[in-house]
Amino acid sequence: MTGPLGPDGGPLTGIRILEVGTMLAGPYATMMLADLGAEVIKVEPPGGEISRQVSDSYFASINRNKRSVCLDLNSEAGQRRLGELAAGSHALLVNMKPSVIKKLGLTYDALRRHNDRIVCVALTGFGLDGGDDPAFDYVIQAATGVAAMTGDPDDPPTLPGYSSVDNSTGLTAALGLLAMIVSGKGGQVDVSLRDVMLSQLNYKASAYLNDGVHPSRHPFGAHSFYVPAQLFPTAEGYLALFITHDGFWKSFAGEADIEGFPTMAERSARRDEVLAVVTKALATDTAAGWEARLRPLGIPVSAVRSLPEALDTDPDIVVSAGEYRLVGSPIKVAGYQPDYRPPPALDEFGADQSS
Repeated sequence: MTGPLGPDGGPLTGIRILEVGTMLAGPYATMMLADLGAEVIKVEPPGGEISRQVSDSYFASINRNKRSVCLDLNSEAGQRRLGELAAGSHALLVNMKPSVIKKLGLTYDALRRHNDRIVCVALTGFGLDGGDDPAFDYVIQAATGVAAMTGDPDDPPTLPGYSSVDNSTGLTAALGLLAMIVSGKGGQVDVSLRDVMLSQLNYKASAYLNDGVHPSRHPFGAHSFYVPAQLFPTAEGYLALFITHDGFWKSFAGEADIEGFPTMAERSARRDEVLAVVTKALATDTAAGWEARLRPLGIPVSAVRSLPEALDTDPDIVVSAGEYRLVGSPIKVAGYQPDYRPPPALDEFGADQSS
């Protein structure tokens, strides 16, 4: 594509990244970079990376726009080829146990002899020096307080319905990788699932550390201060309504024929009364009906949709990568449109290099 970025591709064109990734966090990080034009070479073990065994669509969802090379990193030949690839690459990103990362020589200290400007990014559960304790997404949600603050207060703790830890850590790792490349210096970047999730609990953690406020759960996922800001049942379906200031309340109250509670402080102090009045009002129409009525007023509101309904509502986010239909990159760069390619066949880059 031609345009402000030139004919050669996206903003990361010319950047080569090696990925020794498994399952989700690492592959998601490098896919985001590949969508922006980076050349990503996925280093896979004999037999392929384990997520190929989950399903073809799963593998495609986090490995489009990459190339694949099959290396046995436990062998001399595999290590030699890794060194050759590292010599011509800007970065290497890996998500494995710390002991495996070190054993396979996937750190800056091990690879700097091939390229002293390479950036090595390690995604682990608790840090490169934090040990090998298992650190899967749901385990970290439990360990960092996410599960404890999610769900109805009278029910057991619960988990988000997707891999929030892995995806968040992948994005954070991509940011660290790019920051080091911009610096022009090689070095080690250490990103852990635990640290990322505690960082994402920013204002909750600050409230506890500075004010002694313990996170609490409210019915329907209600916000701890803003009222009304939660899910509500309606005549049909559930509605997410998020009133954060008095202007929103005035507009909503006028449409819903509710009197009183003009200030946020009053609504917060009289939470139960406000919620009772709002719940009664919202029962007079459907979630879709309220969304149609309130959105033109600028009020933050949405009917609760399933994922299929959301994708049908916003079809422009869906792209084609070969035979696969996938959610496209969320990063829109003026003058650049990613050329979405399907996930690589195992060792297709290696086969190209040997031919």
